[in-house]
Amino acid sequence: MLGAIMFSSKQLLEFLPNVELVSTLTMVYTLVYRKRALIPIFLFILMEGILHGFATWWLPYFYLWPILWGITMLLPKTIPERLQAPVYAITCSLFGLAYGSLYAPFQAVIYLGGDLSKMYKWILAGLPFDIVHAQGNLGMGLLIVPMVRLLRELEARLSGSSTPL
Repeated sequence: MLGAIMFSSKQLLEFLPNVELVSTLTMVYTLVYRKRALIPIFLFILMEGILHGFATWWLPYFYLWPILWGITMLLPKTIPERLQAPVYAITCSLFGLAYGSLYAPFQAVIYLGGDLSKMYKWILAGLPFDIVHAQGNLGMGLLIVPMVRLLRELEARLSGSSTPL
């Protein structure tokens, strides 16, 4: 279900270039479920391939989203409550800013014959899109703390109740 939510959110926001909830949900799921968050992340990746085709654009997803998962896993678990929202939102935003640069080595190998000088030009050309991605992720990243609280509350209700919601 969590993977489907990631997938659906991406499809619903397709009309806004480089604005997505996938980064936010990746962080939310990681903060709540830790290692088990990889399950919805990889289900999301699989659904993307099924809908849009298993082409070369899709392969970097197998390392891009786990990078954000890993960064989130490395964040201290005991961030003071007043700092959580800015830390999570900034982390999410920086990932959006770095997204094109993280994607570029794969593109350089597949499309540019490994030419790193062209890869740097590709990164520079994509920088305006990465800036938009960072801004979108900053705004969406402000939803991380309330979404974590909500998901933890739902988990507590489900674990404490013998009847499903």
